[in-house]
Amino acid sequence: MDTNEMRGKSAQELIDHIAELRREQFSLRMQKAQGQTAQTHQFAKVRREIARAATVLGEKQSQGAA
Repeated sequence: MDTNEMRGKSAQELIDHIAELRREQFSLRMQKAQGQTAQTHQFAKVRREIARAATVLGEKQSQGAA
């Protein structure tokens, strides 16, 4: 998901998206532990997406408090 798309979502939608990404990150970690990981580039991709969503969520929360 693009950053501009994330900015169009509500705070609750972003929280849900982050939770979904964390589940995916956990799944990738379990696959890695079992030696089943075929797409190692997914680790960094998911981690960056979580950071991107958390940043946009922080922006929304700071705008609401200001």
